[in-house]
Amino acid sequence: MKLDVITLDGGTAGSIELNEALFGLEPRADILHRVVRWQRAKAQAGTHSTLGKSDVSYSTKKIYRQKGTGGARHGSKKAPIFRHGGVYKGPTPRSHAHDLPKQFRALGLRHALSAKAKAGELVILDVATLAEAKTAILAKQVSELGWKRVLVIDGAAIEANFALAARNIAGIDALPAIGANVYDILKRDTLVITKAGIEALEARLGQGGLK
Repeated sequence: MKLDVITLDGGTAGSIELNEALFGLEPRADILHRVVRWQRAKAQAGTHSTLGKSDVSYSTKKIYRQKGTGGARHGSKKAPIFRHGGVYKGPTPRSHAHDLPKQFRALGLRHALSAKAKAGELVILDVATLAEAKTAILAKQVSELGWKRVLVIDGAAIEANFALAARNIAGIDALPAIGANVYDILKRDTLVITKAGIEALEARLGQGGLK
């Protein structure tokens, strides 16, 4: 698969041959769904909590005698059926993360890249660099290129001036290749990868693995 390479000012910078193993797959929704679920579950805080019968602050005195009242037998007002009583089997802090094999995560990332390529939402950028960290300059370039909700993936690191300028523009996120992930790729309208990012992704996903 061959795509044209552009520059930030809208010019052309030749073309590049993309690896079919990364960008030429037939995207599978089930694979993407599993990886996104794994990502979101891992990111979930899991801090939800309720007070059980042993946690609420209440007197432990028996509320009335055991027999002869005509009512059910109770030992304390901490029981869940009483107002201000503890919650029965309520949520407690826990991790929602679950395991997903590394090879499957790598497969999901390749399918996400292929999905963007097949949808025509993949742009190859020569370099993501700016002479100075000016948000106005980058915002103008992005507007002229027609990018709205975009993810930029660079090589080993994001160039400092570009990172500073991009963080003040709504709808633009930048990640190094090591941070590329299925969820962030799919939720953006356009995926922009630099030539350095392509090389880094090929190295990261080479031999079917995930580094």
